[in-house]
Amino acid sequence: MMKEAAQYPAIRRELREKIISSAGELFAKEGIRSVTMDDIAASFGISKRTLYELFSDKEALLIECIRREIQLEEIYMREQAARSLNVLEILLKRYQRSIERFHATNKKFFDDIKKYPRAYEQLRNGNNRTTEDAVNFFKEGVRQGYFREDVNFPIVSHLLHAQMDILMESDICKTYPFLDVYESIMFTFLRGISTEKGVRELEHFITQYRKK
Repeated sequence: MMKEAAQYPAIRRELREKIISSAGELFAKEGIRSVTMDDIAASFGISKRTLYELFSDKEALLIECIRREIQLEEIYMREQAARSLNVLEILLKRYQRSIERFHATNKKFFDDIKKYPRAYEQLRNGNNRTTEDAVNFFKEGVRQGYFREDVNFPIVSHLLHAQMDILMESDICKTYPFLDVYESIMFTFLRGISTEKGVRELEHFITQYRKK
């Protein structure tokens, strides 16, 4: 009996992690409002009561899905930092990964998440490095010769974050495809802070990226 009691929390934790992983994929694929807690409970063969014992409500589950994605992003960035030759390469790989994620995400997800304010705030803030970390990262790019030394990186870091907030909050994507807007923000930003050496690297990446 004691052994079973000790195993029970571990089983619950494992179930919880599996639900977070599966629900995150469903929310991205179908949109948040299209996926109900009944759907999620049924897909795991558990009662809705059990699901609500693990997550107080749908928004709590959504927040955990976003938190998991942020953790995976941090792991990916650490792996790339260990493998990549320079900071611009790391940024471009992160950009490419972001594009792949956006391709796999239903537009309804971005519309729906505005109805969940706590989750929306988590999404807006979660992927942003602190200003200090970002500035140190860009300064390393200056040292490597890829970024301009006359750029005020604390200011441009805040401006980039503000542009991404505008993208999330505005209706511009009703007129233009989300990926086109995101690409315009990121490539314009990187061109503006890059040296000639950095621009050559960036343009090579863009050429190869658009061939795909």
